Amino acid sequence: QVQLVESGGGLVQAGDSLTLSCAASGSTFSRYTMAWFRQVSGKERDIVATIFWHDDYTYYAPSVKGRFTIRRDNAKNTVSLQMNSLKPEDTAVYYCAARQSGGPATSVSDYDSWGQGTQVTVSS
Repeated sequence: QVQLVESGGGLVQAGDSLTLSCAASGSTFSRYTMAWFRQVSGKERDIVATIFWHDDYTYYAPSVKGRFTIRRDNAKNTVSLQMNSLKPEDTAVYYCAARQSGGPATSVSDYDSWGQGTQVTVSS
């Protein structure tokens, strides 16, 4: 398994921007499909965005498409999530996830490794 550490969460106002980062250990990061999920207390963990290792294909949840951007830097073993035009409904704990084999996926069960999560709170 790969070790993942998220950073960059915090408290912002509606309309603000925030960038989350995830640092990964391991020498084969470039072969991992990476994703960001989010979870509100008492609810299921949902996909936010994923980026495929092979061709950098990206998928975004409809609720964030056009506002969020997922990027990866294989030289630095990092994946980021740039979040613009934040809304109160974006408030959640955000998790970085890695999938060591297979293509882009949107289910929690498809991912092998998880970070500890970082809180994002958007006030109205």
